[in-house]
Order: sequence, then C-alpha cells, then structure tokens
Amino acid sequence: MSAKVTKTRGCQCGKVRYTAQIDPSQAYLCHCRMCQRATGGVAAAFIGLPKTDIEWESGPDWFESSPIARRPFCSHCGTPLGFAFNEGENMDITVGSLDEPYGIEPHWHFGAEKIHESWIDTSALPRKKLTDYAPLVEKWEQATGSIPE
Repeated sequence: MSAKVTKTRGCQCGKVRYTAQIDPSQAYLCHCRMCQRATGGVAAAFIGLPKTDIEWESGPDWFESSPIARRPFCSHCGTPLGFAFNEGENMDITVGSLDEPYGIEPHWHFGAEKIHESWIDTSALPRKKLTDYAPLVEKWEQATGSIPE
C-alpha cells in the first residue's frame, strides 16, 4: 500500500461534491458488463477505498444497480461517481470524477473476461487535440467565451 492522498471532486455540474482519502495503488479498471453499461464506456476506472474515507459534502443519489450493489451518481447531470456493495466496508469512486485524476494509474483489470482488447493499448492511434478542431472551438467560444478544461 502506498501513502493515502486527499482528493476532491464530484459531478460535472458541481451539485455533488466529496473529499476522499485515496491510496493510488488501489486504482483499477473494471470491464464487467454492469460497469460498461453504468458508465457507457468500455471499462470503468475506479479507486477502491473504505467507505469511511469519503466525505460527501453534498450527497449523491444512489441507483440500486443490482440486488447486491448500488452506485452513487448525480441525478442533475448524470455523472457516475462510483460503486458500492450493499454489504461491506469498502466502495469505489470513479477516477474521472476527481478534480485532479492525472498521475493515477491502474494496477489491475477486473472483469477481465469482458475486456474489449482493441481498446486496451491505443498508444499507436493518432491523437487530436480539442483545440485543433476549429468548428468545436468556435462553438465553445461563441457559447461561453472560452474552451472548457
């Protein structure tokens, strides 16, 4: 186990906020079909932590995703925020919901039988920056005056 660090964040719209004590070595990718459907992605990037290590400053709503687990989310903007078994002391939070998710790396794959292999190593694919796509930049600048983070 590595040293715990304090991380903050919440949902996209800011309605749900939390502070968590996380151990970066507990970051992983879940490929199970429930997580794929819950996040709309090919995998869910999670960090496991004790439920006592997260403080909800403005609480999430909870979706009973199965008879054994539930998922915190924002009912206003729809951001998925994690996963928790109904029984047990631990839960997971989504890496993408952190204010500063950079530098956190996955340490294992879970639900490996459902991995979409073609999405694992994408390092050879061409990379395009948002700022290089003029039509989108123009839309953002007209709508808000700047490009989002």
